[in-house]
Amino acid sequence: MGGRAGDSPTRSPSRSDPPARASARATTRAGTGHGAGEPNHSVSKEARRRSPSISTETEELLPAERPVTLDLPRVIAVANQKGGVGKTTTTVNLGAALAEMDYRVLVIDLDPQGNATTGLGIDARNFELSMYDVIMREAPLEDCIEPTSVKNLFVAPATIDLAGIEIELVPAFSRELKLKRAIDGVVNDFDFILIDCPPSLGLITVNGLAAAGEVLVPIQCEYYALEGLSQLLRNVKLVSSNLNETLEVSTIVLTMYDARTRLSVDVAKEVRAHFSGRVCKSVIPRTVRLSEAPSFGQPITVFDPTSRGAVAYRDLAKEVSNGAAQRTR
Repeated sequence: MGGRAGDSPTRSPSRSDPPARASARATTRAGTGHGAGEPNHSVSKEARRRSPSISTETEELLPAERPVTLDLPRVIAVANQKGGVGKTTTTVNLGAALAEMDYRVLVIDLDPQGNATTGLGIDARNFELSMYDVIMREAPLEDCIEPTSVKNLFVAPATIDLAGIEIELVPAFSRELKLKRAIDGVVNDFDFILIDCPPSLGLITVNGLAAAGEVLVPIQCEYYALEGLSQLLRNVKLVSSNLNETLEVSTIVLTMYDARTRLSVDVAKEVRAHFSGRVCKSVIPRTVRLSEAPSFGQPITVFDPTSRGAVAYRDLAKEVSNGAAQRTR
C-alpha cells in the first residue's frame, strides 16, 4: 500500500494537491525538455526569420552596371521562371503605358494560359491564327497580329495549343530561332515588342530569349522571389553565348510592393544593393485594382487611369523608354 520511509515516488497532480503546487509542477515539467534544469530553447518567430539575400553566383552573373541604352526598335523579353511575380501584368500594362506615349507596341503572348491575350480584351474565338501557328506552322507573324482597344497597342495572341509545343519542337530544325525569324519580318513596324514568356525555362522561353535584344525581369517583393534568379541568369548567359550574343538583362522591376511590410522593404533594399543600375526607381504596388483589371479585358491605364497602379506603370514606361524619340514611318 504505502511506500517505505525514505522513498520519494513521483506523484501526479491530484485532487488533494493544492492548486498552486499542482500548477507549478506542471509548468516545471513543460519547460524542462529532456531533464530537470535544462533551459527552454524555444525561439521567437522574429528571431528565426531569415533575411532575403542574393547569392554570390547571381552577383557574378549580373553586374550592377546598367547596359548601354538600346535604340528603337527594341525587343524585350519579360521573363522569370517563377510564377506569380507579375510578368503578364507588367507586359500588358507597360505595353499600354508605352502606347499612351505614342510608341507603337506589340505584345507577343508566349504563355499557353493566354493571360496577356485575354487581359487585352481579345477573345480566343475571334481570331484564326495564334503564336502556335507562327512557331510550328511558320505562319507570317503579321497575319497573327490583332489590334486592341488601346491606340498603338497590338497583340499576337496565344492559345492552349502552345502547351504541347515543347514536345513538338524537339525534332524541329533550328528550333530555338523560330520566333526570331518570325519577329524579323515585323520588327521595323513597331517601336517596342514585348514578349510575355511562360513561367518556365523550356524551349518556348528560349525562343523568346533568342529573339529579344534585352530581358526585363519582374521580381516580386517576397522572400522566395530571389530564389531561382541565378538559374534564369544562367540561361540568359547560355542563350547569349550560343544563340544571341547581344542579349542582356537590362531592367529589373520590383512588383507587388507593399510598404507596410518589412519583407517588401528588405527585398527591395537587397535587390537595389546588388543591381542598383538595372533596378527601376518605379516600383509596382500590390493593389486590388491591378488584380481586377484583367477580368474586364483592360490594362490598368484604361480600367482605372488615376489609380496607383496606373501611375506606377506610366512612371515605369518613362524609365524603360528613356525618352527615346518616336521613329518616323
